[in-house]
Amino acid sequence: MQFLCLGYLEPAKMDDRPKAEIESIMSGCGAHLEELYQTGKVRMDTGLDTKVVSLRRADGKLRVIDGPFTEAKEMIGSAFLIEAQDLEEAVRIASMHPAVQIAEGEVFGWGIEIRPIHYFKADAN
Repeated sequence: MQFLCLGYLEPAKMDDRPKAEIESIMSGCGAHLEELYQTGKVRMDTGLDTKVVSLRRADGKLRVIDGPFTEAKEMIGSAFLIEAQDLEEAVRIASMHPAVQIAEGEVFGWGIEIRPIHYFKADAN
């Protein structure tokens, strides 16, 4: 079974910190990511840019909206796809991610949401 894991953060809390501090904290992520990858369960891992464009239909027309459609203090900063037997194993695997392993992440609102995938097509060709 596959699970989509979304990594959240609160950008305002990170923006308040000096760039050197953020870089130092982020440099500690590599070891945790390597441990996560060594499980052999990660199918895809990606960091996401802060630029967001939302597509919605409204009044019968396609609308393109700059920025997230919903207002929230948290934003999605990463996404990764894992293979697991069940949700319990998915939690165990995702718990290796730096977002929940690095103590400083708590200050920045780092967290992970895990969602079972009902349909996934890897290659549309």
